[in-house]
Amino acid sequence: MAPYSHVTSTFLQRCSICLDVFTDPVSTPCGHNFCKSCISEHWDNNDNYQCPLCKKAFHPRPELYVNTFIKELVAQFRHEVQQEPNIYSSDQQAAKAGEVPCDVCSEPKLKALKSCLVCLTSYCQTHLEPHLTRSGLKRHQLIHPVENLEDRMCRKHEKPLELFCKTDHTCICNHCTYSDHKSHDVTLLKDQREEQKPKLKKTEAEIQQMIQERRLKIQEIQQSVFTALMESIQRGLDQLLEKIQEKQRSTEEQAEDFIKELEQEICELEMRSTEMEQLSGSEDHLHFVQRFTCVKAAPSMKTWTKVSVRPSYEGTVVRAVSELEKKLTEDMRKMFEAELKRLQQYEVDLTLDPDTAHSNLILSDDGKQVHDGGVKKNLPYKPQRFTVWPSILAKESFSSGRFYFEVQVKGKTYWDLGVVRESINRKGGSLPRPPDGFWTITLINGNQYYGCADSYVLLSVKSGPEKVGVFVDYEEGLVSFYDVGSSVLIYSFTGCCFSDKLRPYFCPWSNYGGENSAPLIITPVRH
Repeated sequence: MAPYSHVTSTFLQRCSICLDVFTDPVSTPCGHNFCKSCISEHWDNNDNYQCPLCKKAFHPRPELYVNTFIKELVAQFRHEVQQEPNIYSSDQQAAKAGEVPCDVCSEPKLKALKSCLVCLTSYCQTHLEPHLTRSGLKRHQLIHPVENLEDRMCRKHEKPLELFCKTDHTCICNHCTYSDHKSHDVTLLKDQREEQKPKLKKTEAEIQQMIQERRLKIQEIQQSVFTALMESIQRGLDQLLEKIQEKQRSTEEQAEDFIKELEQEICELEMRSTEMEQLSGSEDHLHFVQRFTCVKAAPSMKTWTKVSVRPSYEGTVVRAVSELEKKLTEDMRKMFEAELKRLQQYEVDLTLDPDTAHSNLILSDDGKQVHDGGVKKNLPYKPQRFTVWPSILAKESFSSGRFYFEVQVKGKTYWDLGVVRESINRKGGSLPRPPDGFWTITLINGNQYYGCADSYVLLSVKSGPEKVGVFVDYEEGLVSFYDVGSSVLIYSFTGCCFSDKLRPYFCPWSNYGGENSAPLIITPVRH
């Protein structure tokens, strides 16, 4: 049996007002059939009661009764359409996630080819055919398939939104012009689009200007944070210098007191020395004996051997430097944390692409983890698969804007991370450096970190990160790597010229007999 009868598909089951399958079909005295709601609303909005088809007038307004025969035909028609099997032609595919499915197909639903703004239904190639061949349906407006077609219907009149009310700045249906929007300035949506289209470029330029202003504001804020940090450092240095100068003054005052005391004692000793010389030349025995006793009995002097003047700068400086270092470290930590939090708002959800995976790699079921299994699997040849490096790409690609993702590297002794051009050579012969389409950093031997620039750059990493954050600004040509645990910047590629799609790149390296068996794990950002 055919999916539905040609008789029931072309005769009596579609209303000539709404052009859809009858709902509560009624017959006028002239013998024409309409949906009860359609003809009732048509007469409610007109002063006379004419048949929309033959224009025969009725006085008074006739009573309308449901045509049970046509209602049964419509019920049979609907049942046959629901029972129609899906016909998968060679060029038709089942709708995937993110694609608009056909509203008529039973499961599995085919991918919709068009959506009808009159029927408010999306159709695959098979179910679209009536709209392409039948005169009544050819007048319907077809567009590229879209979801939520009910949003294109007037909620009050359940009719397509085809007009734009300039008075109220809203989209309306034809029936709205007889009620809420009567006497308003109304135009077709198509005409309104043509009127607004020239303004689009101006609006886009304004938006780009606003984006640029906000990027400049970000730079200004970042610069102000850095300036504040430098001012804090300068204040710390000024305070340290002030303490040193204060200690210097105290030491100088102490030295001056010692010198005065020493000079006074020298003066006394010189006087005694002079008296001793005079006494040594005296021939008067009595005078000699009497004066020698007085000179010998002179007051004892201070012992200066253990007296010294050593400024105690060391303890003061060490404490001050320690306090300054502590404050500087804390300020830097807060600045790095704020910067990383700002970048984390650009987080993207990544999934590893098994079609690009080297044959040694093992992926988790959720596509978030990868490690080297140490054994080469027999996989089908794919041009996008890595065959030399044990590497894999994410499914997602990016050709504009900013994006950020985090990868757990805990327990690994070797790894590569970053982004690459989608068109890189995956069969060998390329080095992981920017000219060959790689913007990555690497860990080898468990503690040696390198930036894979034109020549390898040894990175100063105090402690091995357990989680690495990767941030990319496509337009700015920036690729940055962060230690998520300490919020510290590890390395940045700047001034990059991107012209191709970028894809996140992961290389867990070889297993090395279990030494490097831990996986690379794409983890969600913890805010």
